[in-house]
Formats: sequence, structure tokens, C-alpha cells
Amino acid sequence: MQNRIEVFEQMLAADPSNTMVMFGLAKEYEKLGEDAKVIAMLEPYIASADDEGNAYGVLAGAYARSGEREKAIEVYRKGIDVSLAHGHPSMANEYKMAIEIDLAD
Repeated sequence: MQNRIEVFEQMLAADPSNTMVMFGLAKEYEKLGEDAKVIAMLEPYIASADDEGNAYGVLAGAYARSGEREKAIEVYRKGIDVSLAHGHPSMANEYKMAIEIDLAD
């Protein structure tokens, strides 16, 4: 796993605006439970990529696991809008359920 991260990090160092590499690296960090690194990678990714919704779920989950409930809800809500705009209603429903069940008061 570490080798994959090193490769992604080298690729990102060579091309810091490569959103595909950003997302790939974030997914590797997610596998290791490195939520702070997931957040640090996906915030700029979402700001610069035309993501169809998946990254919002990954980011919201990282915020939730980090104890940042309100931020997780905010990101899930954005993810709902984005996934619906890209024709992914099942993804939007998954995010709605996460808000209603996993992040309920």
C-alpha cells in the first residue's frame, strides 16, 4: 500500500493540478484510515475537478469519522446536488440516508 502512495505522491509532485492523481491518492489514504489526509486531498480536488458525486461521499465520510458532523452534513448535501446534476439518483439517496441515519441528532 505504501508503494502506491509513494507513486501517487511523486506523480502529484510532478503535476500538482492532476485531479485524477489527487482522487487516487485520497482513496489510498482512505484505505489506511488517514482521514486528515483524505480531507486535505479532497478539498482542493473538489474545488478544481468536475466530480460526479463520489468524492463528496468520501470527503463527508472522512469528516464524519473525524468528529466534524456539521461539515460532513454540509458536504453530503453538496454531494446530493452534484450527483443529481450528473444523473446519479442512487448516490444522492445514499447520501440522504447517511445524513438521516448515520448523522442524525
